[in-house]
Amino acid sequence: MANPSNKEINLLNDDDAGAAFVLQSKGEWWHAGFHLTTAIVGPTILTLPYAFRGLGWGIGMLCLTVMGVVTFYSYGLMSKVLDHCERSGRRHIRFRELAADVLGSGWMFYFVIFIQTAINTGVGVGAILLAAECLQIVYSNVVPHGSLKLYEFIAMVTVVMIVLSQLPTFHSLRHINLCSLFLSLGYTFLVVGACIHAGTSKNAPQRDYSLEPKKSSRAFSAFTAISIIAAIFGNGILPEIQATLAPPAAGKMIKGLTMCYAVIFVTFYSAAVSGYWVFGNKANSNILKSLLPDDGPSLAPTWVLGLAVIFVLLQLFAIGLTCSRNVL
Repeated sequence: MANPSNKEINLLNDDDAGAAFVLQSKGEWWHAGFHLTTAIVGPTILTLPYAFRGLGWGIGMLCLTVMGVVTFYSYGLMSKVLDHCERSGRRHIRFRELAADVLGSGWMFYFVIFIQTAINTGVGVGAILLAAECLQIVYSNVVPHGSLKLYEFIAMVTVVMIVLSQLPTFHSLRHINLCSLFLSLGYTFLVVGACIHAGTSKNAPQRDYSLEPKKSSRAFSAFTAISIIAAIFGNGILPEIQATLAPPAAGKMIKGLTMCYAVIFVTFYSAAVSGYWVFGNKANSNILKSLLPDDGPSLAPTWVLGLAVIFVLLQLFAIGLTCSRNVL
């Protein structure tokens, strides 16, 4: 399918800003890999040791692996469905359009609009809040008695997001999302190194990998852990990403997914295993908080943890930008 003409793009600019944002179909498979990695691999991976706390070693590794296989297959299958629809003359660049084609244009269409908008809005807002918190952590370490409050950092991050959101198309985010990929690898390696340092130091915490003693608490922790793992693999903008690719897109999308899941394999497993190995059932919901306890000294060099926080902060800009622009 040929790229749209200038006339078609101008018409879409007037009628559908979201379509105009993703319509520039010039991307290669590695660009899809950058976008997919930004959409899936984020700071939420730092919660994986906490998820393992509710499952233990065996079931935790099994759930992480099964979820990875299932989501890779699901995303690949969806890519083929989108490609089939496009070859049939029905190009879909958003989930709601695909839902209307497959399930009809009734209530399901509006249900999908609500779900996708809620997810991407939540991710966009959450990215702003987390980025502001990271900025505050850096500020409080540099200026211990500074007067700036959290809401002021939120305003700063929002202004940066507004400036970055002026990029004309989704395809133009490819360089930012490449940086996001490297940032995710960067803070993962830093956190893994910090965990190894903490686990081999003389102040290493005592390790206990036992589960909750009560059956009800154990079941609640297990369901919480499974929901965390499932949410971490979520991607609410796959059709938009595929729409940025030069046709034919299906084969390129599979290659992009393979790149993304290679990054997932490196980051998810290393963060989960190293964090749970060190802290066991005392792992915090954010492994950085376990490494920086409130009631004791840092368990790793502060410059390593500070650099990891900065990397997280920078990647959150890319995540917020990618998801917020696709609320359109």
